[in-house]
Amino acid sequence: MRNNFDWTPYRRSTVGFDRLFDFLETGGSAAENYPPFDIEKLGDDHFRITVAVAGFKTDEIDITAQQNMLTVSGRKAPAGEGEGRQMLYSGIATRAFERRFQLADFVRVGKADLADGLLAIDLVREVPEAMKPHKIAIGGVAPSVIEDKKAA
Repeated sequence: MRNNFDWTPYRRSTVGFDRLFDFLETGGSAAENYPPFDIEKLGDDHFRITVAVAGFKTDEIDITAQQNMLTVSGRKAPAGEGEGRQMLYSGIATRAFERRFQLADFVRVGKADLADGLLAIDLVREVPEAMKPHKIAIGGVAPSVIEDKKAA
């Protein structure tokens, strides 16, 4: 099934998730949809990735941020001795996983919380002062920072 939805308006209003839209436009393989996740825009420079990790404990999940790549992986600890459970039906997926998210420049991981089987990872975009636009005055006066009118 080919997805013919135009993601262009959403591309303009998000920061750092261009590859997500590429993924949505081209479709993904079945191996890439576990665990499911949401990406939410909380503000102009604040985002949240929520990953459904039901059945995993905090020490079984690893979050790594390196350059512009965020990697979330999980590996279920093997059942210890004396914990012999006799499962009649096992429908909760607890297989190992690894999810990678490409982050835009100047996006850093703020914090991560695990509650009710959902791993919430907060992202913050922090553009360095040197990278912000500056107004250059004619006549040799020092440049001034252009203030964002939305922040006021």
